[in-house]
Amino acid sequence: MDNYEAEWIPGADHAGIATQVIVEKQVTKEGTTRREMGREKFLERTRQWAYTNKDKILNQLKKLGCSCDWSRTRFTLDEGLSHAVAEVFKHLYEKGWIYRGHRIVNWCPSCQTSLSDDEVEHEEIDSHLWYIKYKLKGSDEYLTVATTRPETMLGDTALAVAPKDSRYKKYIGKTVILPILEREIPIVADSYVDPEFGTGVVKVTPAHDPNDFEIGKRHDLEEINILNTNGTLNENAGKYKGLDRYEARKQLLEDLRKKGHLEKTEKYQLAAGTCYRCHNVVEPYLSDQWFVKMSEMAKPAIEAVKNGTIRFHPDYWSKTYLHWMENIRDWCISRQLWWGHRIPIWYAEDGTMFVSSERPTADQCPGYDPETLTQDTDVLDTWFSSWLWPFSTMGWPDETPELKKFYPTKVLVTASEIIFLWVARMVMSGYEFMGQAPFSDVYIHGTVRDANGVKMSKSLGNGIDPLEIIEKYGSDALRISLTLATPDGQDPWISKNTFEGGRNFINKLHQVSRFVLMRLNGRKPVIDSVDDDDLVIFDRWILSRLERTIETVDKYFREFRLSAASKTLYNFVWNDYCSWYIELIKPDVPGVPIREGSLNVATYVLNQIILLLHPFVPFVTEKIYLDLRNLDESSDATIMYGPWPKSTGKYIDNALEQKLEQIQTVVTAVRSVRSELNVPPGKKSDLFIRVDDPAFGELLQNHIDYFRSLARVENLHTGTDIKKPPLSASTVISGAEIFVPLEGLIDIDVEKKRLEKELNNLTTQLEKISKKLANADFLANAPSEVIEREKTKKADYQQRIEKINKNLEQILGW
Repeated sequence: MDNYEAEWIPGADHAGIATQVIVEKQVTKEGTTRREMGREKFLERTRQWAYTNKDKILNQLKKLGCSCDWSRTRFTLDEGLSHAVAEVFKHLYEKGWIYRGHRIVNWCPSCQTSLSDDEVEHEEIDSHLWYIKYKLKGSDEYLTVATTRPETMLGDTALAVAPKDSRYKKYIGKTVILPILEREIPIVADSYVDPEFGTGVVKVTPAHDPNDFEIGKRHDLEEINILNTNGTLNENAGKYKGLDRYEARKQLLEDLRKKGHLEKTEKYQLAAGTCYRCHNVVEPYLSDQWFVKMSEMAKPAIEAVKNGTIRFHPDYWSKTYLHWMENIRDWCISRQLWWGHRIPIWYAEDGTMFVSSERPTADQCPGYDPETLTQDTDVLDTWFSSWLWPFSTMGWPDETPELKKFYPTKVLVTASEIIFLWVARMVMSGYEFMGQAPFSDVYIHGTVRDANGVKMSKSLGNGIDPLEIIEKYGSDALRISLTLATPDGQDPWISKNTFEGGRNFINKLHQVSRFVLMRLNGRKPVIDSVDDDDLVIFDRWILSRLERTIETVDKYFREFRLSAASKTLYNFVWNDYCSWYIELIKPDVPGVPIREGSLNVATYVLNQIILLLHPFVPFVTEKIYLDLRNLDESSDATIMYGPWPKSTGKYIDNALEQKLEQIQTVVTAVRSVRSELNVPPGKKSDLFIRVDDPAFGELLQNHIDYFRSLARVENLHTGTDIKKPPLSASTVISGAEIFVPLEGLIDIDVEKKRLEKELNNLTTQLEKISKKLANADFLANAPSEVIEREKTKKADYQQRIEKINKNLEQILGW
């Protein structure tokens, strides 16, 4: 394909925290640390790891059937992309939109780096509210504070109350004694305080809470950091210095209890912020970091979605996008890592800063010796390179032919969890640096979950290796299975059994193509058109169904409803084409060739099928495409250059489809009766149908030949006054009652015994499962998916018992 689709860094993982953490663990196992190894050696080691995994990922994508120009793969640390990153940093810095700030950031003690707000995931965890008593100076009174993070009280520099809270108005301006550390801190009034939360008094820790930080600025409070970067407590924590934050919490609470400062403890559901990489709880942490001002860049990106320049599919994701964009905060872009784009800032000894990706020249730093300058040790957030992807990969900032041809592109396919991290930022950078949106449509696919509905992840070990599935079932089976199993706009629940349906479909497609090719017997087929003068009723029917299918699939593709499109094709291929049309055109007498006009139609429709299916199952359709043309795989011909099927509406015939649907209903009902009563497939019988409308009977009589082949019918009797023959089974459909005489087809006594045995077995199973579902302990302790599975079994047993009883009633009535 003439496009750039092969980023070999899914989510840009190899340019961020995850890669460094993985390589650090490898280095640690070898008995050293990255700091002992040194920056350059560590980066070289990490680069080797990244490029090794590049090949693995590319091979996986190829096995999956991704259609990409593999000569154009790009990496966010390529020289060209690195140049683009430096240019963007310089542009925004000189514009005043990149700045250095001493602010509260999200800090991951495990990864030991800052995180942007978008990289923090919130999880509901069981926690507590601890009520701590602060003694008023010079008084026996106490003010009680409720907190979920008691260890941070060691960094408290004030208590705050609501200005109009009558309970505490008299205390404003007074002082309390900080428990344990015995430090005096003031009581301030601030409108941020919610009088309804806790006791109405809050502790203020400016260095460890973003809201407290703002309160501290308003009241000129001291900022006391109590944490080291690894999550242990520092010298400001007194005797708790060196303890892990959670161990310090445990010891502190015990000390508060002993000293009478712990009033009470309550259970509390806490929405804890966790690192999106390691999933450990992050800490608000006061630190010097680099930030990007986002509010101005957000304006055109917001308008683009509001005015329809950019459309989300499904549309409800646009609300998620807009909510975040309209409440956007400045982006923390510095990371305390080594792997990534190093921040292009150079410092002189007096603190003067220069922007340059390389060591500045004398002209770039007048008055300073370039050799004395030191570069910032931090790297940029991985998304700072990824947000430039739509144009940096095309050679920007140079005006390249690729940039002119491929920017903007049309569709971005991605996951909901990176709408903020990537999608929104690409839109903002597109407007800022290219003057227009990078794409017009954003398709948000579902997140793959296991059979229990749990998101698949490496840490949980509940993932399925796609290469393992490909080895067992093939790439096409994997692709069509996932598409069919994913409701549009929803998450698929997947198990290894999911792929059996796709395998069966691919087998069916392969078998029907073999059938057609064998009947062609090597002669050149007519694949681009049909002879309208040589069509029988079922030829016209399948052509009508084909054109309707093309229209429906086109509609679903335009609406980005890929699962609906795949299900439409699945039903057409399996039901209309294979189960009905191919069976209808097969001669009833072995050895007799298929009518030539119908064989031509079968070939034409098969060719249209593989063109429609190719986006979903590329390998088998490519093979059938070549086989139909008597070509081998060395040929330059490929289905990818074939024309997409179009419907002119010429063959669509609603009345014909309705007639055939009536015939299909009768055939299906007869087949069902014969199957339930265990009639041998090769035995034929007469068929009696009592119809409400004589026209229905006439329609059936006009197509007696098809009943003979599809329903194993010898003679067909229809009419409004048909009587039920002796020893016959019956079934009712809309507008008719069907009677299948079974005398001579089955042994009544044998069939009765078989049905009674099956009924007894099913009744026993139903009793067991009913007892299980009536057991309160089972319902209370079993996983919900197990309970649902048992309920499904019960319903199935009940339905089968009902059918057997009906059949037994008919047999006993004979």
